[in-house]
Amino acid sequence: MQRQLTLTLLLLLTLIGCASPATTSNGKLNVVATTQQIGDAVTNIAGDHVNLTTILGPGQDPHTHIPREGEVQTFSEADIIIYNGLNLEAQMNRIFEQMASQKTVLSIGDSVPEDRLLSWEYDTTKLFDPHIWNDTTIWKAGVELIRDTLIAEDPANADSYRANTERYLAEIDETDQYVREQIERIPTDNRVMVTAHDAFGYFGNTYDIAVVGLQGISTQSEASTADVRNLTDLIVEKNIPALFIESSVNPRTIESVIEAAKARGHEVVIGGELYSDALGEPGSGADTYTGMLRHNAKTLADALSQ
Repeated sequence: MQRQLTLTLLLLLTLIGCASPATTSNGKLNVVATTQQIGDAVTNIAGDHVNLTTILGPGQDPHTHIPREGEVQTFSEADIIIYNGLNLEAQMNRIFEQMASQKTVLSIGDSVPEDRLLSWEYDTTKLFDPHIWNDTTIWKAGVELIRDTLIAEDPANADSYRANTERYLAEIDETDQYVREQIERIPTDNRVMVTAHDAFGYFGNTYDIAVVGLQGISTQSEASTADVRNLTDLIVEKNIPALFIESSVNPRTIESVIEAAKARGHEVVIGGELYSDALGEPGSGADTYTGMLRHNAKTLADALSQ
């Protein structure tokens, strides 16, 4: 992995050295988003006013993704790069730092006031939890930041960006209300959300549901035998009925917890698949930001309200 990252950075430096201003055949801005959540926001705000490329797709893990040669070329040709920040795209940070001197590079997370962020308790070198899209208030501010960045680069379409943003923010507000109604279906004692990694801290904080992740916040960490044992103890003690797998995380760690609980005489099931670091496949119903939130809320409520 380190060798691949080094080669990627060398390629980046070469591209920057010979870079020319980005041009398009249709006169539109080239916008590159790292995650699907960001890509969905750009799509809703800009529509067909920009050429959008989203680097990560369904089931892909931003924590570990090392950009390929073609992706580095895409970054080099962009007018605007928008990424989550807060070390979510850990293997791309050097690329963004280098590109910032050549073009507009926007980090959503690094623009959030620190008092709105949750601490990253698992690694003292990384201060904050990067999964900010699970707090709709924070994400709405990010949407407005994307809108303002697009307007600054493309003022001719400012009215369209503003109108589209208002519609999108209203859709997020409706989704937030739907999520709250779903969580209300869960008995208070059952409001414990156990997942493979702790990607849902903002969700739990926003909707008053306890969140326990086996691997910690980053999927780069590995669950130990002690982690499995401690989580099993909690499940048995709290009589938790269901655990949840994630679309971008190998389910084997959760399956090991289920087996450990079974050996203790406690039956616990997989309550469904949640979308954490990526959205769903096209047509899944979770292939948009608001669709993902709705899917996750209903999956939790269906499994934990029994």
